Amino acid sequence: MRNGFTYKEYVLAAIFGVLMVFWCGLSEAAPEGSPWGKGYFPNINLVDQNGVMHHFYDDLIKDKVVAINFIYTKCGDSCPAETASLRQVYRLLSERMGKDIFFYTISIDPEQDTPEELKHYAARFKTGLGWLFLTGKKDEIVLLRKKLGLYREEIEKNNLREHNINFIIGNEATGRWMKKTPFDEPHGLAWLLSYSLPKVKIKPLGEHHSYKEAKELPTLGKAEDLFRFRCQSCHALTAETGLGPGLLGVTHKRSRDWLARWLKEPDKMLAKKDPVAVSLFEQFNKIQMPNLKLKDSEVEALLLLLENNDSSSHIHF
Repeated sequence: MRNGFTYKEYVLAAIFGVLMVFWCGLSEAAPEGSPWGKGYFPNINLVDQNGVMHHFYDDLIKDKVVAINFIYTKCGDSCPAETASLRQVYRLLSERMGKDIFFYTISIDPEQDTPEELKHYAARFKTGLGWLFLTGKKDEIVLLRKKLGLYREEIEKNNLREHNINFIIGNEATGRWMKKTPFDEPHGLAWLLSYSLPKVKIKPLGEHHSYKEAKELPTLGKAEDLFRFRCQSCHALTAETGLGPGLLGVTHKRSRDWLARWLKEPDKMLAKKDPVAVSLFEQFNKIQMPNLKLKDSEVEALLLLLENNDSSSHIHF
């Protein structure tokens, strides 16, 4: 909470708008003869981070509400950000994970990403019950990605760094599937997975409040909006989140030039063994600060936000 305004109150109206879009565009159940069943999804073998074998259709998605994304553990830009964003959703759904909602993260670099590597990766992000990290045969994983509409052969065939970062959420039993991005609002994704997608409607998490009680939404500037969608999955402007350092006072600890370079090219700074970059990497479970491919104007906007945060308590998001 900042100045009496809670994040939950902020997303209340946003979630309602998101749900209206989806409810208007999606039927409650798959129509008769829907192709989104056993005949469509490849029943490939996948091994999880604990060495357990699974069949994709029979064991992982049949009659389940799921989120499926694709990463590789050596990725230095989009993958850590994507995993951190999904972790926010995971934490919102913690009481139902592994019961009626399941997350599957599948490697697109199975030759390098052994079950042991995936186990280390999962541990760094402090995941738990209901979230499996999986690997298998490369050609079968490519087939699965094509079936899910998450593979761009002309771009990705020889360049893992250009892989499609979208992911899929859905319910095999109803045939309802949605393509999402890691920058979608976590509360909205949690609502879709916990309430909109299941066949049996379960009371949404949290208390019911009247819309009359909702406070006026704050006006977010460019930097605040950018921070909320790109940075907040790992960082808070106050305390540490467990994935990255809290940013309160950071402009007093680091020079502006260093912060600008860190926001612009953290992967290069780590590769060049910048001592502060290496120290942060070691301190926070070797989770690499992702290269968000920020424009110079976006870097400047974030720097101003951090500076204002260090000199004021009037950040409203």
